Amino acid sequence: MTATIERPPAAPTTASERIGPIRALRHGLTLAGRSILKIRKSPEGLIDVTIQPILFLVMFVYLFGGAINDGDTSGYLQLTLPGVMAMNMVFASLGTGWALNTDISKGVFDRFRSLPVARSAPLIGAVLGDIVRYLVALAVLLVFATIMGFRIQTDPLSALVAIVVVIAFALAMCWISVFLGMLIKNQQALPGVAMAFMFPLTMGSNVFVPTETMPGWLQVWVSINPVTKLADTARGLMIGGPVAGPLTATLIWMVAIVAVFFPLAMWAYRRRM
Repeated sequence: MTATIERPPAAPTTASERIGPIRALRHGLTLAGRSILKIRKSPEGLIDVTIQPILFLVMFVYLFGGAINDGDTSGYLQLTLPGVMAMNMVFASLGTGWALNTDISKGVFDRFRSLPVARSAPLIGAVLGDIVRYLVALAVLLVFATIMGFRIQTDPLSALVAIVVVIAFALAMCWISVFLGMLIKNQQALPGVAMAFMFPLTMGSNVFVPTETMPGWLQVWVSINPVTKLADTARGLMIGGPVAGPLTATLIWMVAIVAVFFPLAMWAYRRRM
């Protein structure tokens, strides 16, 4: 006579929904450690966020900087480096959606569904875990820019605030990346769609050229572009200039992006799972 072993019933899918926000954040921080561990095991994943901004900086400073800034490449470096920091963080945020899309394709999220964790925890963990990527990317960029001749013209505290604001903005942008990563099932199509979404934000800004040199219709978009506001904030904090106005606009954009795309990301996640 063969004994039948019954498996315990799976936890109801609504259990995770009853988990409070504090516990959900703790679960997210635990899963963030998983993302950091992946970086330690595969540091080559940092190549895109470290090499690409250096290439952009060298190309624009030495190929176009003289023409844009009347032959003064050194002065152009001072103006463009804070903008490149902002642009780099926007591009770096794309990696979050790509990583989540890959995890779902490989069945990693099937394991998460069997665990008594908040439903939002895998997404929050992926976003928070990327802070390490951002810190490494900014550190490499600033060291290289210093070798090129960039100098902070304010004070170390202001420069630190600029770094914090840039990273916080990247965390907000991550929710756009997460939304796209959850919405688009074809992993090969994701980079193209994400770039089509992010490219107007980065290149349609004042990262590389002053707003007043652009056509009138383009100035309208550039003047309200969140990347422009972030670049102006970083410039003011690192090389001097207005800070209060651009910083306020940047914070408003960050709140708006999270308010819109966090719910959309969760909706797309539930729909995907």
